[in-house]
Amino acid sequence: MKTVKSILIATTLICASVVSTLSAQQEAQPAQKHEFKVAVGDSVMIKRECVEYLTGERPSVWVWDKVHTVYQLGTKRFPEGVLLWNIRSWICEECLINVNGNAKEAAAQAAEEQAEERAAFEEEKAKTKEAKEAARAAAEAAAIAAADSAFRAQEAERLAAEQAAKEAEEAARAQKAKEDSIASQQHFKHSYDRFTIGLRGGASSLLHQAEKGNWTCGGDVVLDLQYAHYWAKDGRPVDLGIIVGLGIGYQQSGLKTAYDSTAFQRPDPYVATDNINYSVIAKDVKETDHQLQLEIPVMFSLIHDKGLFFNVGPKLMIPLYTPYKQTVNQDETHISAYFEKTGITVRDNPVTGRYDGQQPEEKNGIQFNMNLMVTAELGYEWVLKSGNSLGLGAYANYGWNLSYKNQTNSEGLFNLTAPSATDKAHLEVLSATHAYADKLSFFDAGVKIAYHFNFPKKPTRFKASKL
Repeated sequence: MKTVKSILIATTLICASVVSTLSAQQEAQPAQKHEFKVAVGDSVMIKRECVEYLTGERPSVWVWDKVHTVYQLGTKRFPEGVLLWNIRSWICEECLINVNGNAKEAAAQAAEEQAEERAAFEEEKAKTKEAKEAARAAAEAAAIAAADSAFRAQEAERLAAEQAAKEAEEAARAQKAKEDSIASQQHFKHSYDRFTIGLRGGASSLLHQAEKGNWTCGGDVVLDLQYAHYWAKDGRPVDLGIIVGLGIGYQQSGLKTAYDSTAFQRPDPYVATDNINYSVIAKDVKETDHQLQLEIPVMFSLIHDKGLFFNVGPKLMIPLYTPYKQTVNQDETHISAYFEKTGITVRDNPVTGRYDGQQPEEKNGIQFNMNLMVTAELGYEWVLKSGNSLGLGAYANYGWNLSYKNQTNSEGLFNLTAPSATDKAHLEVLSATHAYADKLSFFDAGVKIAYHFNFPKKPTRFKASKL
């Protein structure tokens, strides 16, 4: 009994092993349900109408005109597929032409079929291209027609807009003419006041006049604060006004001269009481005069509607602070003492007198002498959108015989004190402007920029130029 049982168990195990082996062998072998017309190793060509492999990819162009070798027939994934050797892709058997190795007839037939298929493909391709070209040409023609239509529509709209703008402009011009006519009847152009802040600068000089001397030009800069009233009348293109104000500024001028006390046609101021006659010669004297000045103008003013303006009138100038700086060349300055009793002349002797290089002090004298000048301004102004004005122009001032010039016809540039028993001779250098120059006249000219605050605001339409 036990023997039979053991035999049954062994038989069962053997059968199970055999079944397992057969199943594994069946899984390893590809499915062979489909009957193929080609065999492994056959030579085949791919038909032109084959547009994709079984995997979905599109064949390259070169595969259609080449002979391929069958590598495998069918698999679980593609039971009816054929795997070609040199492209390693699965393809449907119906897409293949069996040329059976190197058989000439089969190869010729396959080549003929391929040629027919290629010709049909090229013909279809040419038709497709021709259709695409026709469609593109039609689209271009349609686009050109649409663009032309759009352009014509835009041109019509532009012409209509221009016509409307022209009509609106004509209507506005007519309305403006009507308003101007009404404003003219109502005296719309009114009088106004203005406050001005101006800054001017340029060249200036005291115009020194001295024997053997020439003045040199300097510069000035002045801040102007002015008030004006203008009388304006409709129909009159020029506004008439009066300007008053206050200006404060700085100017400088210079003088180059040579001094010779023996050349004066007057008693020599250096004659000593002990019969010693002194004379001083200085060949190189330079002086620079500075001046802080206050100006009070009263000017008559004209302003044209086109923007031109002209101001002219007297101006009172008060020098507030007038320092000077002078240099005397020591090597070119000499003092001579003539002894009448002996007829001897001594030059640059420490006892009788010698210039030792001392310079005059920078005297900062404050003078309140008033000087009258004539002033004029000419330029152009723009009326801003705010109703205020911006002006740019040129100016000039001239004054003559200034009252602060000292009467020094009997004075020289040097003041020499004769030596005494206890003191040596002493030479004092004076200011050329205050002691030596015969005449002084003030002159300056330059450019002025000004900003005008108008009250009430000036109407900009009465100005031809606007900023």
